[in-house]
Amino acid sequence: MAEKEKLRIDKYLWAIRAFKTRTLASDACKSGRVKLGGNNIKPSHEVKIGEIYQVSKGIERKVIKVTGLLENRVDAKTAVYFYEDITPVEQTMAFKSMFQAPLLKRDRGTGRPTKKDRREIDDLKDDFFTTEDKTEDKE
Repeated sequence: MAEKEKLRIDKYLWAIRAFKTRTLASDACKSGRVKLGGNNIKPSHEVKIGEIYQVSKGIERKVIKVTGLLENRVDAKTAVYFYEDITPVEQTMAFKSMFQAPLLKRDRGTGRPTKKDRREIDDLKDDFFTTEDKTEDKE
C-alpha cells in the first residue's frame, strides 16, 4: 500500500471506509462530526500517525487511532491495518443493543393506541432515552 507523508482527513476517512464517498467525509468534517482532541477540524487537516479522531456518523460514534496513512481506497480487510478502533466497549455495546431492542410497531388494523397504550409507549421511550443520556454524561 502506498504510504504518503501528507494526507487530508477527508481522503483518509474515505480510504479506511469510514464513509462511502469522499464528499460525505468532507461534509462530516465541515459540519463538526469529526473531531481531534474535542475540536472540530477542516477537511484539509493533515493526518498524522498516532492521532486520535472522534467520528460521528448518524447515531454511531467511533474513536479511531491512525496507525498508517492510506492514500487510495482499499478493501475492508486491508483498511483495518491502517487504523485502530478504540471506541469504549460500553459505547459499542449500547449502539449494538439499540438494534436488538424490540421495535415500537403496532400491528396493522389494531386502530389507534388507547390512553393506557400511549402511556406505556411513553414510559418505554423515556426509559430508553434516559439510560442513553447517562452513558453520554460519563464521556
